[in-house]
Amino acid sequence: MPCATMARMPVCKECDSEVETLKTVKVGAKKKKVCESCADRMEEEQTILEESEGAIQQMMGFKGKR
Repeated sequence: MPCATMARMPVCKECDSEVETLKTVKVGAKKKKVCESCADRMEEEQTILEESEGAIQQMMGFKGKR
């Protein structure tokens, strides 16, 4: 039986693995606490999404605000 005084390791909300520290990442309008590797992946996906949306808007001649 585990000792009651032992602190539990934080768990990543994305991959469910126990990690030393969690990093808060904003995904859309929500914030998530995830591990470093999941945070890097999510930031990369967000960058790709923004760049591809910009390229599509440019192809379609969109001139307004998003």
